[in-house]
Parts: sequence; C-alpha cells; structure tokens
Amino acid sequence: MKVLSKKLRGKSNDGSSNGKVGSSPKQTSGKTTGNNSEPGSPATPTIVVVNAEQHADATSSIGGHPGQKSSEKEVPKSGPLTRLKGASKDAIPISKTPRRQRSSRFHPTEKVELEKLPGFNDVSPNDRQDLFLRKLGQCLVIFDFNDASAELKGKEIKRQTLTELLDYINNNRGVITEPIYPEVVSMFAINLFRTIPPQVNPTGDAFDPEEDEPVLELAWPHLQIVYEFFLRFIESPEFNTILAKKFIDQRFILQLLELFDSEDPRERDFLKTTLHRIYGKFLNLRAFIRRSINNVFFQFIYETERHNGIAELLEILGSIINGFALPLKEEHKTFLTKVLIPLHKVKSLALYHPQLAYCVVQFLEKDPSLTEEVICGLLRYWPKVNSPKEVMFLNEIEEILDVIEPQEFVKVQIPLFQQIARCVSSPHFQVAERALYYWNNEYIVNLIGDNVSVILPVMFPALYQNSKAHWNRTIHGLVYNALKLFMEINPQLFDECTAKYKQSRQMERKKLKEREETWQKLERTAASNSQGTPVPYVVSETIQVVKTLETGVVESPLSVGEDTDDPAPEDETAQEDVDIYGDLQQFDDRPVYHQFRRKSIIPVDESVLTELSRHRSLDEVLNAPPDATTTDKL
Repeated sequence: MKVLSKKLRGKSNDGSSNGKVGSSPKQTSGKTTGNNSEPGSPATPTIVVVNAEQHADATSSIGGHPGQKSSEKEVPKSGPLTRLKGASKDAIPISKTPRRQRSSRFHPTEKVELEKLPGFNDVSPNDRQDLFLRKLGQCLVIFDFNDASAELKGKEIKRQTLTELLDYINNNRGVITEPIYPEVVSMFAINLFRTIPPQVNPTGDAFDPEEDEPVLELAWPHLQIVYEFFLRFIESPEFNTILAKKFIDQRFILQLLELFDSEDPRERDFLKTTLHRIYGKFLNLRAFIRRSINNVFFQFIYETERHNGIAELLEILGSIINGFALPLKEEHKTFLTKVLIPLHKVKSLALYHPQLAYCVVQFLEKDPSLTEEVICGLLRYWPKVNSPKEVMFLNEIEEILDVIEPQEFVKVQIPLFQQIARCVSSPHFQVAERALYYWNNEYIVNLIGDNVSVILPVMFPALYQNSKAHWNRTIHGLVYNALKLFMEINPQLFDECTAKYKQSRQMERKKLKEREETWQKLERTAASNSQGTPVPYVVSETIQVVKTLETGVVESPLSVGEDTDDPAPEDETAQEDVDIYGDLQQFDDRPVYHQFRRKSIIPVDESVLTELSRHRSLDEVLNAPPDATTTDKL
C-alpha cells in the first residue's frame, strides 16, 4: 500500500497538465520564459496556476493513509430516485435549479509568484526588445478567477503588465519584429482559447436579452486587455501578414469561432472586431472563414437552434457582402438561398433579425435579380401562429420594397399582396396595423399606383371586410385611408371592385338560401315519415346558426328570404353607393340568446340543520348575561 500510494502521489504531482496535450511547464526563479511551441496551435502556458487546496485534497484522497480502511460508505450519486429514498412519503421532491457557471473553466496546474518587471522606460532601448518578450512570457500565466480573493497580487501584476504592453505597442514604432509574432499569438491563444461554460437551460427557452441577465466572464479584467492588445497588434502599420501567416492559420480561426458562443456580450463584440480584422488582412483565409461561418449557421438552423453569436457573425457578413464584387459568384448566391433565407425559420429570430435583414437587403442592392427568390423564400417561411415574428417579416418586406426595382416588383406583386391581405385580416391588431402602414410609404404607394389594376382586386375583399368588422378601431381608420387612396388612384376600378364584391356576397347568400331550402325540404320529409311523431329540433334555426358561424355576420332570418335574383330597389342601391359599408351589419343587431342556469340540489341532513341553528358565535357568548349563559349550559 505504501508503494502504491507513493506512485499515485508522484503521478498526481508530476503528471499534471493544463488540460491541453503536449504541455511542458517550466519555472525559473519567479520569472517566466516564452513557449517555443507552435503559436498557431493551442499552445500551453509556460507557467500555469493551480488552486493549492484542491491539489492537496486530491493528493490526500488518492494516497490515503497506509493500512487504514474506509469505514464510511460511498456517497451515492444524486438522482431523482436517490432523493426520494430519504424523503417522507408525503414530501414533494424539489429539484435543484442548475448551477450557472460564472466563468470559463481554467485548468491551472502550478502555483507561481509573479515578480513585477521593470518598466520600458527604466531600461536602455537595446534591452526593451528582450523585456518585451519577458513581459509576454509573464502574461502566459493563467489565474483562476472563480476564487476572487485568491492571488490578488499576481492578478494585479499581470493586469499591469498587459497594460504596459498595450501602451508600448501603441506609442512606439519598430517594436513589432519577427521574434514577436509567435509570442504574441501564443499569448493570445493561451489566455483566450478555453472551454466555454455550458448553457444554464439547454433544453428550455433560449437566452432573452430583455429578460435574462448575461453570464459575465470573471476573468474579464485580463481578457479585455488581451483582446485590445491583439487588435492593436493586427491593426499596426508595422504588422506583416506574410510573417503572421505561419501562426494565424485555419486552426486558429476555428478556435476563434468557438468563442462566439460565449454568453458575455463584451467578449462577442471584441471577437467580432478581431475576426473582421483578420478577414481583411489575410486574403488566403477569406474563403475558409466564410465556409466556417456557414457551418456554424447550418448547425444552428438544422441541429441545435442555440448559439449566442449569430447576430455578431451576421454583422461581420454584412460588411463582407457589402464588398462583394459584381457579378456575384455562384457561391455567394448559394449562401443567400441556403443559409440566410432558412435562418428566418428559427424560433429565436428576434435575437438577430435586424442583422439578418441587413444582409438580405445588401444582397438585393448588389443583384436586384435575386428579389423574386428572396421574397418567395420569405413567403415560404412565413409564420402561421407567431404574431411577433410575423411583424418582423413585415418589417423586412418593407425594407426590401424600399430597394426593389419596378420590374422585379411586377414578378412578385400577386403572391406578396395575397399575404399582405391575410395580414390585414389578422385578428392580431399589431400584424394588421403593420401591414396597413405600407400605405404610409411613398415609394410603396407609387409601386401600388403603377400596378393598381392587379393589386386592388387582391386587396379589396380584405379591406372591405375589416373596414368595420375588425375589433380594433385603429384598424378602421387605417383601412379607410387605404380605401380612400385606392379610390383616388382609380375611381372606376374601385367601383368595379365594389360591384364585384357585392355580387359575390349575393352569390354567397343565394347558396345559403338554397342550403336552407334543401334542409327545410328534408325536415318536411322527415316529419311526414315520422307519422305524427314530433321532430326533436327545427332545422331552420340550425341553418341560421351555421350561417352566422360561416360568414361572421349576424343577419335577421328575413334577410335571406328578401335576397332574390331581382335587382335591388333604386333607393337601396343609391344608399349602398353612398355608404361603402352598407351591407355590413352592425354588431348591435345581434339577437339576444337566453341562458338558463340550473340550480344544484344539495342533500339536506336534519341533524346538521339543528346544529347550525343552535350555534352561537363567541361574541354572543361573551356579551350575553351570566344567567343566560348558565341557563344555556344547563
């Protein structure tokens, strides 16, 4: 047992790593040296920090005491069945909420005391290059920020060192030399390329920025300066892309894209700027960056539907699309149809819709011939029961109509305005209101005016029915403005549409009348066949209820009988010409349906009634005279 214990102790002390393959930590008298591993790979820091208490606990638990047997039973894993074993039968098991990771997972392996190095102004110019490398090596040390009170001195020394490096690279020229590139990229990779904590609710609702609080990185005091330093390093006029190609490669890009799933919005903002600068500097990585971003989108659309950095990635693509050369490559058109359009079907569209709409509009400004494919794709993914999402689609359609060419508008006007007509008839007032706001857009009104002969017959029934039938009064005013606009554009066509609509209404009423007559005939036949037996219900009343449910308009029983094939009287026709809403019934004319309430019969117990009659409240007992109380007791 002693030999085994010593071996295990030696393995836990000597074989520890930083969670990365191929690490070889070194230490030299409190100072750190650079790492000679390839910077483009996820290199490990030369010096890494570990929590000494956790390390001691792990060593003692592995080694143990020789000859000592454990008398305690192994603690079982927590689970729903285990929780129920120790609880009473009447207790309700309460599941614990998942613990939210407050920072990224660090794997420090060794505790080191950092020593503050002299400033750049305290050494000769010839020694500044060596001091610069030593400070970069000192920044390879990783601290665990889960314990806020641990190693405060070392954390402050590293923060000051990073700030000195940032100021030095900003205010001096000729400092970015060839030996600097591997050390800078290695320092960036070791500090930032880490495991992102899992989401709190992986199966529930996605993160909502308006309701949920984001998880902020506890190590942000160091990470922020690392991001700023790397950005200044890439944006420097002395930056040499040819030398940096050896270290900023495809593997570096993939690890950078994994960080976009961070829940900290500050980090995602720095990542967005960093990746955009790399895309602009490294021409050889542009196609790979686009393909890698597409893969992130494909996984998000068809597999997980969860990712925190979709909006930031779309912002990067928005500026990339703006720089596409004409004519567009087939690769870019495929990206529009296979990635951007399907992104509209994800339920968390609200988190990135402004950026997505911007990318789509950028494509249409580059190539207007894609308009038909884009609008048909949006109509294909149009939401059916999600009203907030439907409002977002209407917003995007208006942005597209602002940049659409007139000849492209003609190709999509019929299916587009059929959908707009359905939106106008929506019972959700925000959807109907947003669709009717199209008539406040001057450019869209001009497009409608040029094609009014096609659009008005499509829109007229929806506008006519909702002029007074919609429950929201604001919609009434907007519908009236749209009808008035159509009337001013083409009065003759407006009258024709009105006549056709009334004719269609008459045909509907005629069909309802024929149905009622058929049912009445069946009723008479059933009554004659019953040989005097009373019919259990009257079919004509059932027909009236069916008519009300189908048309949505409550009519009197005589209205159907009065509707014949003969033309209407002149006075009635003149009244309908004056009032466009003449044949729509008012909701005040609804018949009153009598509702009867059946009383419940409760069984009565005489003993209960007797006890209730003899009951006296406490106030009565206290306020009663003593003689009366005694008498009652007797």
